[in-house]
Amino acid sequence: MPRRALVVNMNLDAPDTVLVIDDDPAIRLLSRTALEQDGFQVIEAPDGEAGLQLFAEVLPDIVLLDVMMPGKDGFLICDELRSFNPQSPVPVLMMTGLDDVDSINRAYQAGATDFVTKPINWPVLGHRVRYILRSSRALADLAESQRSLAEAQRLAGLSSWEWDIETDTMRWSKEIYHSLGIEGYDPPTTSITFWNLVHPDDQNLVRKHLVAALKHQKPFDLDYRIVSPNGEVQSIHAQARTFFRADGRAMRMRGTIQNITERKRTEEQIRQLAFYDTLTGLPNRFLFKEQLELALQQAERDGTMIALLFLDLDNFKRINDTLGHRIGDQLLEQVAKRLFASVRSEDRVHRSESGELLQAVARLGGDEFTVMINHIDQPEDAARVAQRILHTLAQSSTIEGHELFVSTSIGIAISPHDGADMHTLLKNADIAMYHAKAQGRGHYQFYDFSMNATALERLELESDIRRALDRDEFVLYYQPRIDGASGNVVGNEALLRWRHPVKGLLAPAEFIGLMEETGLIVPIGAWVIKEACRQNKVWQDAGLPPVPVSVNISSLQFRQRDLADVIEQALAASELEGKHLELEVTESMLMQDSESTVRELKQLGILISIDDFGTGFSSLNYLKRFPVDALKIDRSFVSRVDTDRDNAAIAKAIIALGRSLDLSVVAEGVETSNERHFLFENGCLEMQGFLFSKPIEPEALALLWRNGSLLTAYENG
Repeated sequence: MPRRALVVNMNLDAPDTVLVIDDDPAIRLLSRTALEQDGFQVIEAPDGEAGLQLFAEVLPDIVLLDVMMPGKDGFLICDELRSFNPQSPVPVLMMTGLDDVDSINRAYQAGATDFVTKPINWPVLGHRVRYILRSSRALADLAESQRSLAEAQRLAGLSSWEWDIETDTMRWSKEIYHSLGIEGYDPPTTSITFWNLVHPDDQNLVRKHLVAALKHQKPFDLDYRIVSPNGEVQSIHAQARTFFRADGRAMRMRGTIQNITERKRTEEQIRQLAFYDTLTGLPNRFLFKEQLELALQQAERDGTMIALLFLDLDNFKRINDTLGHRIGDQLLEQVAKRLFASVRSEDRVHRSESGELLQAVARLGGDEFTVMINHIDQPEDAARVAQRILHTLAQSSTIEGHELFVSTSIGIAISPHDGADMHTLLKNADIAMYHAKAQGRGHYQFYDFSMNATALERLELESDIRRALDRDEFVLYYQPRIDGASGNVVGNEALLRWRHPVKGLLAPAEFIGLMEETGLIVPIGAWVIKEACRQNKVWQDAGLPPVPVSVNISSLQFRQRDLADVIEQALAASELEGKHLELEVTESMLMQDSESTVRELKQLGILISIDDFGTGFSSLNYLKRFPVDALKIDRSFVSRVDTDRDNAAIAKAIIALGRSLDLSVVAEGVETSNERHFLFENGCLEMQGFLFSKPIEPEALALLWRNGSLLTAYENG
C-alpha cells in the first residue's frame, strides 16, 4: 500500500468517518443510508484496491469490509490494512454471509476487530459501529494510560514500606498515603493497624502468602484489596523481600505498593465484554465452557454428579422474522431474567476450589441457553428444575403491545453417566434437546445412548444428501391441480423425492429438515426449479395443454440474492415461458421485508402463490402490497370441511378474501367427494389432493392427463 502524508482533521466535533469496502453497490448504498442517518461520514470503495487507496489518503475512523469480493478478498485486504499502522490500528468490521467458524477464525486471524453477518440488520448497524469505536478507543486509552503509568513509575518510583518484624513497627513513604486513600488519617504503625486495612474477604489469601514469605522464604508478590478508613475499597499490588537472621528467623520485610484499582476496573470491563453476553448479561459461550470444565473437575474430585440442561426456544425464529430483531432481543432479555429467576439458589453451581463463583445460567448464542446444576442426588432433581423452567417460560410476554408466547425444549445430560468431559456432556445435552423438540416441543428429554445412534444416523444422512445431487438420486413427482367444474388439469405441483440407494424412495419429511439445517436446500432447490421447468416444456412439446408447474421455495432459498438469476437461467435453459412457472411461498417469507424480491421475480413473468394460507401471520396489508396470484388453503382447513364448522368458516373466509382481491384460490389435500362438493359450491374452483391423484412420476401423470377429466376418473373409481 502506498505511504502518503496524512491530513488529519483536528476538529473534535467532526463526525466519525466510515470507509465501506464492498463490491455490491446496493450494500454500499444501504450502508451509507443507515450510517449517515446515525451521524457518520461515509466514503465508499467498490473493491479492495480502491479501499486500500482511500484508507491511505483519508485514514478513516473505522472500516466496514466485505469478505467475498473479486480480486483480493476481505481477509487479504484486512491483513494489508493492519500492516499500514500497527501502532494505532483502525477497527475493522467484516461483513460476511459465511457463518461457519472457520471463516470467523480467518477474519480474526487477519486482524478483524469484529464481524457482522449478512443480511445486515440496518437499523442497528450504526449502534454496532459506534460501540466498536467506543471499545477500540477505550482500549487505546487504556494502552496510553499504561504507558504513562510506566513512565511515572520510572521517574517518581513506587511507594515503599518497611516492617520491622522484631519490634512490629512499620514505616511508610509519603506517596502511600495518597495512593491508599488514607490522607488525613493516622498511618498504620504496626502490623495490626495495617492488617485492619485488608479487605475481610482477602485476609486469608494475604495471611497464606505472608506465612510462605516469613517461614519458607518465598517471594511476597500479590494483588489484594484494602478498605480505607472512609470505607472506599482499593485494589493494590504488593511486592516484598524478607530479610532473615543467620538462625533463619525473619527480622525485616521491605517492599513496594502500587494502587491498581483503575486497572482492575478496566480489566473487569474487558472481561465483561469478552465473557458476558452484551444483550442479557449472562455468561457467554466462552465463559460457560470454562466454568463447566471447572465444575466437572470439582465434581470428579468430590464424587458428585452435575446436570447440564441445554435449552432452545421453540419457534423463536418465526417471532424474530415476523416482528423484527428489536422485539426478538427484548424477548430474549425477558427469557434470560425468567430463566435466572427460575433456577433457585440451591440448584446453582457455587464456588470452585479456587474461590471463583461458577454461574449456573449462560447464553450460548441466538436462542440457546444452558443451566448447570451441581451436587444432584438423582436425575429427578434435574427434571424438577426443567419442569420449573418450562412452566416459567410458558407464561406470556407483552412487548410493544404484542402478546407473545414462547416455549422451550430442554435436553438433559448427567455427568459422569452421560459424559465426564465438557465436550461430551455438552454434545449429549444438545442431542437430547433435539429429541425433546421431536416430541412436539415444550418438553424436556434425558440423554441416552439411543439418541447418540440417532445422531450418527443423521450425520450419515447428511453425508448421503451431499452426494445425492451428484449421483442423480433426486427425482420429482407431480400432483395435478384440477378445475373443479371440468376436471381438467390446470397445473401441476412438483414434489421432491429421493431414491436412496439403500433406504429406497424417501419422502421429503425424512430429509428436508436436515437439508435446511445444513444449507443444502439452496443448491437442491435450484435443481428442482430447473428440472420442473424442463419437464413442463417436455409435456408441452408432447402436445399436452400448457399449464403452470408450481415449485415450493424454502425460506433459505427465498433470502438468496441470486434467486431471480436461478429462475431466469432455468426458464432460458428449458425455453419455458415465465407464465408457466409458479413459485409457492409462505406467509412468513413475505413478512421478511421481501417486497423488492417479489417484484423482481414478477418481472420474469412467473406466478406466485401463498402456500398453506391461514397457518402463518396473516395480514391483509401484505396481500395488498405484494403482486401475488393465488392463495392455497392449507390441508388442515380442508380436512372434514363438510362437517367441521370451524374449518368450514375458515375455508369460506379464505375463498371470499381471494375472490375480493381477484386471486385464484386452490384447496390442498382434498380427499373425499363431500369435501370437493363443499369447496366447489362455496366458490373454490381449483383443488388438488388424493381424491384426484397422489403425487406420481411424470410419465404416469402424462398418461392420466391424456385420458381426460380427472373428475371422471375419480367418479368411476
